[in-house]
Amino acid sequence: MEDGPVTVQQQRGFHVLAKPTGALCNLDCTYCFFLSKQALYPESDFRMKDDLLETYIRQLLAAQPERVQLAWQGGEPTLMGLPFFERVVGLVEKYRTRGQYVEHSIQTNGTRLDEAWCAFFRQHDFLVGLSVDGPQELHDLYRVDKGAKGTHGQVMCAWERLQAHDVETNVLCTVHAGNVEHPLEIYEFFRDGMGARHIQFIPIVERASADMILLANIGWGTRAGKDRPLYVQSGDQVTDRSVKPEQLGRFYIDVFEEWVRRDVGQIYVQMFDVTLGAHVGHRSLCVFSPTCGNAVTLEHTGDLYSCDHYVEPAYLLGNIGTKDMAEMVASAAQRKFGADKRDTLPQYCRDCSVLFACNGGCPKDRFVMTSDGDPGLNYLCAGYKMFFEHVDRPMRLMTQLLKTDRSPAEIMQWYAVQDTAWRKQARKLGRNAACPCGSGRTTGECHAGRVA
Repeated sequence: MEDGPVTVQQQRGFHVLAKPTGALCNLDCTYCFFLSKQALYPESDFRMKDDLLETYIRQLLAAQPERVQLAWQGGEPTLMGLPFFERVVGLVEKYRTRGQYVEHSIQTNGTRLDEAWCAFFRQHDFLVGLSVDGPQELHDLYRVDKGAKGTHGQVMCAWERLQAHDVETNVLCTVHAGNVEHPLEIYEFFRDGMGARHIQFIPIVERASADMILLANIGWGTRAGKDRPLYVQSGDQVTDRSVKPEQLGRFYIDVFEEWVRRDVGQIYVQMFDVTLGAHVGHRSLCVFSPTCGNAVTLEHTGDLYSCDHYVEPAYLLGNIGTKDMAEMVASAAQRKFGADKRDTLPQYCRDCSVLFACNGGCPKDRFVMTSDGDPGLNYLCAGYKMFFEHVDRPMRLMTQLLKTDRSPAEIMQWYAVQDTAWRKQARKLGRNAACPCGSGRTTGECHAGRVA
């Protein structure tokens, strides 16, 4: 654990993900375990009340001295209606101190975004995270409405409206069993079909115990019926929809090999940005930080939880109606929650060459035994290690470019020269030979060795 108690003054700079509708959503995405969280509040109407909203804004702005991130998620937060967010903006102006800068963001499925929503987002500089799982046939596998109909067409309409209003928008793509074998198709759809410039890939790992796995495989939406279990971080099995570790590693690698040749400095993929940040000594994502605990979640009732992935009774810190938010984040229980990420790492991870980039990954996925029989290995370990090792050399090259005040995009020139040499060798070897670039793939499969 960290040495000594943490005071409220020391605990500035935490991040809150607020859920004004709780788990309530107008969609029924099969893999969305958060839909099951409705069971935590069986008598609720799943709407954050005005007085609670004001308490939240007041406490959050009081706890953050200069830069404040106000982030909304769900469920589907737009179900609160536009007047709710107009009140948010008004309350921010009421409680914001001189020199305090507030950044607004919202994650949405996009199906309810009309011209008024998009104009509002542009007026108040909202960053919008839009959930898209790729082209229609891949997106509609799991991202369906209450009638089990695909939502891709509605989401594309939302994207076009957001772009027409010049709203800053990130694409949020989950990677699951249904789309993981199509990395280039997905990436090229985002880049060429949509014109997206900021992309986040989010691996789906639906953990379950042996006695819950059959129900979990049915899905978490309302179609699962009254038998739908409450999702908690327990068990050592995963659903059929969950991505396999090696699949995820290959997915990241294939996207990286396309990106590093064409799109450095033009397209921003969160995983690649975070990896480069680890090489230069910067951290921006709690998943790959040594400790966590500074990113909490606020439910529509005012209940504050340790993390978005741990909205369950054991991780309830208290309610902002009776306790100050900053005090709860600085509490011994929350500090232990964050420090446990580092302190419970198995020796296998401590000895790993890519520990500096991975740090064991998110605690929610650390339910696998190491080869030595120690608990706490990340389920996705093999995939992460495959990716971090594969990109080590180009990341080091980009790091050197940065250290000499040059653009990382210059690496594309290096790849152009190398690819020319590799292709010459590949023509002699044939399409079914191992690519000379060392990727382990055939020349016909590999970016570097494809024969023109």
